[in-house]
Amino acid sequence: MSNYRESTLGGAEQRAEEARGTLQDRSIGHILAEANSLTAEQVERILAHQKSHGTKFGEAAVALGLAKGEDVLWALSQQFHYPYAPGGGGKQLSEELVLASKPFSHQAEAFRVLRSQINMRLYSADAPRPAIAVVSADSGDGKTFFAANMAVAFSQLGGRTLLVDADMRNPRQHEVFGLDNSTGLSGILSGRSEANVIRPVADLPSLFVMPVGTLPPNPMELVERPAFGLLMRELATKFDHVIVDTPAAIYGADYAVIAARCGAALVLARKNSSRVNAVQDLVATLGNSPAKLAGVIMNEH
Repeated sequence: MSNYRESTLGGAEQRAEEARGTLQDRSIGHILAEANSLTAEQVERILAHQKSHGTKFGEAAVALGLAKGEDVLWALSQQFHYPYAPGGGGKQLSEELVLASKPFSHQAEAFRVLRSQINMRLYSADAPRPAIAVVSADSGDGKTFFAANMAVAFSQLGGRTLLVDADMRNPRQHEVFGLDNSTGLSGILSGRSEANVIRPVADLPSLFVMPVGTLPPNPMELVERPAFGLLMRELATKFDHVIVDTPAAIYGADYAVIAARCGAALVLARKNSSRVNAVQDLVATLGNSPAKLAGVIMNEH
């Protein structure tokens, strides 16, 4: 564990501090001019239009065709230290990350409402924050989509957030975030000393991801080992928020063990797909575990 802490957590914290250090209190005009490579002449045109029409700099730039509306939203996010990745985060981040690519949409707002409810239900000033396992009865219910966006939502509060892909049966978080999956959780739990298992996410400086790594032949045994519980407790002290993706319940009891080690769980059901009795069984199982049930979410995505 000592090698793991030094090579991954230390590096992740350092990169987070460096990213925060690049944030400066700059005007919208300065941010837009720099991002769009505007010339001094173009800036003067914008300022003249702004003065004559009584508009804001961003509105004037859009009116003159020197910037797009999404450029102005991005500049505002930079000014208020609200990081997101316009356009789906370029070529790496998936369009599934609505809080990164469309942070002002109704769907993104729904995640922010859920974030507020989780904060009120699970977190208190006099108790350590538990990691949160996202669980569901069947594959295709949207756990990866939900866990990824909740992780982005918490990271946008400014606190360091870690998304752990503990679905060692059908992992997908590395695809969503465009990350290398050669090393990760499975290597740590199997006792291998692996470097760089926690990866920073480009454009989202407070967000980190731990992918699964090599698919193991014994996922259930790995999460039942004491090392997994120790790891989750350590991560909960190193990060402000920890979100954990899990395998569907149809694959076995992995989800219940993971939730118990995390300390809290969110149950996800899919509209017009999930069976009521399957969800009830899932809730009953979690009710008999040490995990605190934070709620049941209906996914329409």
